[in-house]
Amino acid sequence: MAVRVKPGSSRVGVGGDHDGALVIRVAARAVDGKATEAALRALAEALGIRRSAVSLVTGASSRAKVVDVVSPDVPESELLERFFALRADRHR
Repeated sequence: MAVRVKPGSSRVGVGGDHDGALVIRVAARAVDGKATEAALRALAEALGIRRSAVSLVTGASSRAKVVDVVSPDVPESELLERFFALRADRHR
């Protein structure tokens, strides 16, 4: 899943689209991986899954990231449905 992280945001949330990527706004600054970790936690919460189910594939030092989401509790089709619903929602 492609995500776009906006660190240092005053409006924190998950939702919206940036060139096909889900937008994740976090208050954490892009220092020492804090924004990345905050984004992964926010994504897991927004998808309704455990943080351990979300892992970074690429983009550790970039705003554009690719994450892998695998949850034994939620079918892949349901995760994709939730992801696309978040991406379509610009008001979160």
